[in-house]
Amino acid sequence: MATTVDVIVIGTGSAAQSVAYKVREAGQSVAVIDSRPFGGTCQLRGCDPKKVLVGVSELADWSQRMQGKGVSAPALSIDWPDLIRFKRTFTDPAPHENEQAFAQAGILTRHGRVHFVDRTTVEVEGETTVGRHVVIAGGARRATLGIPGEDLLTSSTAFLELDRLPSRVLFVGGGYIAFEFAHVAARAGAEVRVLHRGTRPLQKFDPDLVAMLVETTKELGVEVGLNAEVVAIERQADGLLVRARTSGQEQSFEADMVVHAAGRVPEIDDLDLEAAGVARTPAGVSVNDYLQSVSNPAVYAAGDAVDSGGFPLTPVAAMQGAIAASNLLKGNHGTPNYAGIPSVVFTTPPLARVGLTEEAAHAEGLRFATNYGDTSDWYISRRVGLRYTGFKTLVEKGTGWILGAHVLGQHAEEVINLFGLAIRTGIRASDLKHAVFSYPTSASDLGSML
Repeated sequence: MATTVDVIVIGTGSAAQSVAYKVREAGQSVAVIDSRPFGGTCQLRGCDPKKVLVGVSELADWSQRMQGKGVSAPALSIDWPDLIRFKRTFTDPAPHENEQAFAQAGILTRHGRVHFVDRTTVEVEGETTVGRHVVIAGGARRATLGIPGEDLLTSSTAFLELDRLPSRVLFVGGGYIAFEFAHVAARAGAEVRVLHRGTRPLQKFDPDLVAMLVETTKELGVEVGLNAEVVAIERQADGLLVRARTSGQEQSFEADMVVHAAGRVPEIDDLDLEAAGVARTPAGVSVNDYLQSVSNPAVYAAGDAVDSGGFPLTPVAAMQGAIAASNLLKGNHGTPNYAGIPSVVFTTPPLARVGLTEEAAHAEGLRFATNYGDTSDWYISRRVGLRYTGFKTLVEKGTGWILGAHVLGQHAEEVINLFGLAIRTGIRASDLKHAVFSYPTSASDLGSML
């Protein structure tokens, strides 16, 4: 016998939770379905556990940088098993706590892989659920590379669960996952290599600051290979052999573990969207400005499942979930505002951006002034022993609007939020430049960046 609810939510991450709780608070019945532990990528397999590892890595790095600058004891080292045990104090209780919270809110829960039967009917583990609306918010999975030996790749999820860190770790790809985990693994004592098939990594970030971060990464002992396309992975008696093509020539690299860091795609391929009449692209479910399916008005999407919307970020997913829920409850009226949303690579130091890059601003035909500087000799960097830091800001000529801001350095992940606030609320560069901040702080340098 089928269960009937007002709204079916596929997923239990940030976007899905925003939808489920908002709809339930409005008095409608809700069912959430997930084939993985309840909580989604950020809480269980991404942002939160990653930042636990990054925090300890930063502490170890800071103690190393300050040797001879007031610190004389041996530099701190990372105890990997202890670090993973600490990380699990955050992640292990979460799925049960999430399921309890859903139950307390009166939200029906289902475990298993879901697929559509018709436009608003889904089936999971032989059970059928019918909804008036369905929200697809099931997150993302690692991209399929289509190379021999792909099954030998370790996922970023598995990396976060390692009881022991292998001696030689190779990352395939040059994005967030590769650089963040490479910094942690290298500081934990592993021999680390990153292979990226493009000319430069972290392509959505400012190239000048990325170049500085690459130098920092190399000084850490990480081998960064560019224009290196991995074409095969083979098992050897004593580990793995990675074959890569560089400038037409093949090279081989040995490793104990090869980690997939070559991008993620929406996890929607096996949902049988055709049965629901839900149009999609390779990037996700095709939606209108209201996050509603362009082909099935009873279906909405949020988070990684959406085929547009800028960076695949947790705050964006939560925002989209809340908007989708409001639209299906009250009729289409709300649209996402993607202006001034920052993004950060949590390396040491962190690299942050908000707004436009120079390339994007030129492509839009905007007239702007670029302020770019190396801040390695500024007080804020010298005080903590950072050798490669910098900034770049774009200010529109005539209006004084801040078009984009890019920061590499101490507390960049916090400073970028001030630039984001300025972009989102229309604070002009001149106003921000003359704001008075507490000193000495990272924020107090904003005036010198504009």
